[in-house]
Amino acid sequence: MKYLIIGLGNPGEEYENTRHNIGFKVLDRLASLSNISFSTDKLADIASIKFKGRKLILIKPNTFMNLSGKAVNYWMIKEKISSENILVVSDDISLPFNTIRMRSKGSDGGHNGLKDIIKVLSSVSFPRIKFGVGSEFNKGRQSDYVLGKWSEEEEVLLDEKLDFVVKMIQSFSTIGINRTMNDFNRR
Repeated sequence: MKYLIIGLGNPGEEYENTRHNIGFKVLDRLASLSNISFSTDKLADIASIKFKGRKLILIKPNTFMNLSGKAVNYWMIKEKISSENILVVSDDISLPFNTIRMRSKGSDGGHNGLKDIIKVLSSVSFPRIKFGVGSEFNKGRQSDYVLGKWSEEEEVLLDEKLDFVVKMIQSFSTIGINRTMNDFNRR
């Protein structure tokens, strides 16, 4: 079985350690566990790992956040992967920092990357992991906040949360979304 795991973020050093790039950070952690690195291919940086007989194709779209759907659609078609076997990892300002939720479908919640994926796929029915980054910003400063760097306090907790999300991805690929949501969403 093949799975397409998409980490949302923006390419470039200036975005590297920002809240908006948590999807990239999660995939970097997952790839590092298998000692593999990403290579640049069409519309994305890509890596492939094996986990318990499953092939996980990891992509970090290099289309910038607002055009993520283009990369997702291209790799779904190229790898012949249906929407139930994709998993999108993104930041979420509506969840407090440290809160992580998996959903089988849903709206974009104001997230431009998810909005573009929904538009291109013409569907809200695809699995996603929402990584809470909090909403500690003044009105009208949302963009500055999500494109801002992690605070020192957040950095301390980030490693543990990255490992948690990696376990969710591994679980999703082996026991499916429903059991994974049951096992992980209450923690």
